[in-house]
Amino acid sequence: MSDLLDARFHAGERAAQARAGVAPGSAAIRDWMPDQHRAFFAALPFVLAASTDADGWPVATILAGPPGFIASPNPRTLCIAAVPDRDDPAAAWFKPHAPIGLLGIDLATRRRNRANGVIAAATGGALVVAVERSFGNCPQYIHIRDMHAAPAGRAAPESMDRLDPAARAAIATTDTLFVATTGGDEGVDISHRGGRPGFVRVDGNTLTIPDFSGNRYFNTLGNLLLDPRAALLIADFFNGDVLHVQGRAEIVWDVPEEERLAGAERLWRLRVTRAWRRRAALPLRWSLRMLSPGVARTGTWSGAVSD
Repeated sequence: MSDLLDARFHAGERAAQARAGVAPGSAAIRDWMPDQHRAFFAALPFVLAASTDADGWPVATILAGPPGFIASPNPRTLCIAAVPDRDDPAAAWFKPHAPIGLLGIDLATRRRNRANGVIAAATGGALVVAVERSFGNCPQYIHIRDMHAAPAGRAAPESMDRLDPAARAAIATTDTLFVATTGGDEGVDISHRGGRPGFVRVDGNTLTIPDFSGNRYFNTLGNLLLDPRAALLIADFFNGDVLHVQGRAEIVWDVPEEERLAGAERLWRLRVTRAWRRRAALPLRWSLRMLSPGVARTGTWSGAVSD
């Protein structure tokens, strides 16, 4: 049984599990999507998507459309009737044969499922994804939000080689972020991270992100052991702004007492190399209804922003 379980994880994930001294008791990871996942994706109005650029850096974005814009004609295929808009810094990299990681998340019900694979075709305004890895995630740290449609802006992206004060403030006050990582030949993945507002510490151009207890798959940290480059996506749920961040991550497995944060089993630090802000880029807005019960046992950083 353990050999079968190990085969579902790549070398980086297994190394992260070993370093943490834990392993999942079971893993419902498939190379096809069960009908429940296929129906879930088909009902979504948006999906998080990740790929890699020409230099192998992860990139992340949000694709949106009316429910039904994602379809699954068979258990190994997802068809997405949306592509990144032309001003999206990730737009150029969603092309045939590129790796793709997808995170479907319903913020009203706290459900989420992942589907990773390869872009089999990209034509006009659509992507066809050949699914190679499909699995669900628990609802921990997902906050309940109500959603409504809103006009998307068309402002050009603002490029930064370091975080400006507005970007630092947005990160330091967020309660949700999405992280894209790559394991090289192992493909690309995008995952959710949540906590109380202020769960990310900002020290100039360095972000410290707690790793709270999860499903023990270690998809993100396992990828970072193979390639420390990561991309973060932070959405402003109120005004539709999107902040794209890239940087190199370092995992802090043994956290010094003075750096401990309630609920964190370990930390990882991202040293930002570049970022982009897209104002009012999302055609959706959300209002917070309730924080996840899971964050009750987690903390925030005191003085979460410093220059």
